[in-house]
Amino acid sequence: MNDARAWLVAAGWMSVAASMLHLACIVGGPDWYRFLGAGEDMARGAERGALFPILITLAIAAILAIWAAYAFSAAGMIVRLPLIRTALVLISAILLIRATVLPLMPVGRSDLSAAFLCWSSAIVLVYGLTFAIGTWKAWPSLSLRGAL
Repeated sequence: MNDARAWLVAAGWMSVAASMLHLACIVGGPDWYRFLGAGEDMARGAERGALFPILITLAIAAILAIWAAYAFSAAGMIVRLPLIRTALVLISAILLIRATVLPLMPVGRSDLSAAFLCWSSAIVLVYGLTFAIGTWKAWPSLSLRGAL
């Protein structure tokens, strides 16, 4: 496996794990929402059986699954997806911005601890760097119609 492909495969599996973790919140219920830092409003909504937390969590899980598909596509594991370079740059940017900006901002949510913000941002930073490095290393081959 070449270097670019290894980074992209790792990014893809991180996305799969994150997607599955979000789905586990739905099954696990309010305690899972709280433990994973979704916030008290989401946890209370899950306690009430509200549809909103489920829909938001499903949407996030779906986005993360799409991100996995783009990483696996760029690694040549699945069919080439449209706008692959654009998608990988946007995914990398979203993750890196989230990792660097959120802990610096007063988010106005007392249910998110400083420790949660720091740990989650560190995890997302590694995740974003994995996407970014894989994208950078694969960039020349992504302009071709063939796989890595």
